Amino acid sequence: MSTFQTFAMVDWSGGNDTGPTPRKDAIWACIVRNSKALEPEYLRNRLVAKQWLDTLIRAELKAGRRLFLGFDFPFGYPSGFARAITGTDDPLALWDWFDRHVEDSPQTNNRFDLAGRVNLQFGGRGPFWMNGLRRDIVGLPRTKTGYSNPFPDRRVVETLAKGSFTCWQMAGAGAVGGQVMMGLPVLNRLRHRFAGQVAVWPFEPLEKPIAIVEIWPSLTLGKPPAGRIKDAWQVEQVALTLSRLTEQELDAQLNVSAAEEGWILGVPQNKPNIAPPPLRNDCFALPAGVEWTPVDEALAYLRDKLHPITSAETVSLTKASERILAEDVIAQRSNPPQPNTAVDGFGFAGPVPDGPQVMPLGDGRAAAGIPFEADVPKGRALRVLTGAALPDGVDTVILEEDVTVEDGHIAFHGPLKKGANTRRAGEDVVAGDMALPAGRRLTPADLALLSAVGIAEVNVRKPLRVAVVSTGDELVEAGESAAPGQIFDANRPMLLSLAHRMGFEPVDMGRVADNREALRDRLDQAAKQADVILTSGGASAGDEDHVSALLRQAGAMQHWRIALKPGRPLALGLWSGVPVFGLPGNPVAAMVCTLIFARPALGLMAGEGWAEPQGFEVPAAFEKRKKPGRREYLRARMRDGRAEVFHSEGSGRISGLCWAEGLVEIEDGERHIKPGDVVRFLPFGSFGL
Repeated sequence: MSTFQTFAMVDWSGGNDTGPTPRKDAIWACIVRNSKALEPEYLRNRLVAKQWLDTLIRAELKAGRRLFLGFDFPFGYPSGFARAITGTDDPLALWDWFDRHVEDSPQTNNRFDLAGRVNLQFGGRGPFWMNGLRRDIVGLPRTKTGYSNPFPDRRVVETLAKGSFTCWQMAGAGAVGGQVMMGLPVLNRLRHRFAGQVAVWPFEPLEKPIAIVEIWPSLTLGKPPAGRIKDAWQVEQVALTLSRLTEQELDAQLNVSAAEEGWILGVPQNKPNIAPPPLRNDCFALPAGVEWTPVDEALAYLRDKLHPITSAETVSLTKASERILAEDVIAQRSNPPQPNTAVDGFGFAGPVPDGPQVMPLGDGRAAAGIPFEADVPKGRALRVLTGAALPDGVDTVILEEDVTVEDGHIAFHGPLKKGANTRRAGEDVVAGDMALPAGRRLTPADLALLSAVGIAEVNVRKPLRVAVVSTGDELVEAGESAAPGQIFDANRPMLLSLAHRMGFEPVDMGRVADNREALRDRLDQAAKQADVILTSGGASAGDEDHVSALLRQAGAMQHWRIALKPGRPLALGLWSGVPVFGLPGNPVAAMVCTLIFARPALGLMAGEGWAEPQGFEVPAAFEKRKKPGRREYLRARMRDGRAEVFHSEGSGRISGLCWAEGLVEIEDGERHIKPGDVVRFLPFGSFGL
């Protein structure tokens, strides 16, 4: 980790404007450079503080200095809260949520009302408590009478830091709940405003120019000297102390893992109890007693247990196509940057009343990239071309086809509204707004947008590496001689192509005979080269189903019997910490299971979120009777607005996959489909193919 040149500490506040005179229990900040502290600064409200932080970060980036920026409030909540609110354990997703829901101004904010609204989601008796306002708030009690908290009272670090306070208390002595709620949106906006330049500890590697770190000054500092405001003295002393640490000493304090709750700098950590592995061995475990698993339940288990496993890197925009954004991208420039004309014509100040109009035409013109520098007087027109920035005095344009030009004048018919045929600055995207969200796989259109708003580099996920292994004594490579009873390996080229078409990095691990030790060795190799392993064959529970047997021996295997056709057996597990999807051996079943189960799971682990295939309700061009109990997927295609299905449902009929353009999904219950009845068609394009 490279050295920080600048250290700054901020003592935050969740309250309102504290007035022009420096005082305690307000926002204070101090900067230290070259081991010399600048005078602590009093920031009377959060608006002033945000401007101060913005100016500081811009200055340090411009000067090429690394900035270590500390704040004195928790960066996360006790375990389980983030998922309950956002559906994910990612604490930065919780930052985004607070940013969207907190309303803040120098004189008022909605922190108590928001706490009450959150409580109502959990029965209205917690987790937040203590209403500090005179008016009652539904869901937020004034005392802890009847209080009930569905989450831990404190983060793990707060059980180790003596004297620290719970983030659930919103008011009263020692309350930090308001600081957290009013602080996270500010940090979130800094994180997005300076996207690619800011890392949040301990959630992200500190490899960026700006580090935002949680620090609790009272952990190490006592009473201030006589005559000094405690907050002002503490921010100065913390920044000085940090600046005097050696690089090794600072790295030792930063060497912490706390993926969800965050941590306080300087609190020793028992890492084996804090840092979970990337995926738990029970990540595929079904509830006890489950034998046949409905498709929707199986998908829900995968969605709940899996999470992104790929790291991030910064790449230039020219190399970012098809990559997945690791963080939100904030527009650095508005699009369009200035008001401009949408057509070739003549510009002037609008509006224009009804009837014939005649205006004198000024000299010169405005064109794209060649602005007209002078003002255009009211009542005078100027020649303007498409894309030209509107000169001062011009806010309306009339098409040249509607104008007569003669003797230095233009004539046309009104009425014409003010702003006609023009584009507003930022009408597409405004500087500082989110241009694209984290998790998006970048398209050519996305690259155009990002370039237009001034983005040259993006932080993206490294491609998910998907290893593919075929198993079975009966398999030979296409082009080799096939003995009686042998078949050519059709699954491996299909699965490698599927991984590539879906935007992942395929890793070909070849074929393995029905030899347990050989398969063990191949899985070891695959785990070193890939993030996920797909196998085909050997996923059932028979004597020669070695994939299932090895995963079971490793103590990390679940044998799912999915209630679907084709492809009931699906082995899922971990091999050396790498997820394994054991697919059926029949090609049609292997492809269906890949599309329905592996595709959304791989997308989630790659960082693009859980992708539901887009289905369409269409009339059937076939008849079928289906028994209850299993969901069925039929190879299908659209012709004349109706869904046709392949004439055979056999799992070995590979030609049906070539014939098809998608799948018809038939629900779990009994069904008698007749021509014209509505069925759900899933085009292959919905899976990224």
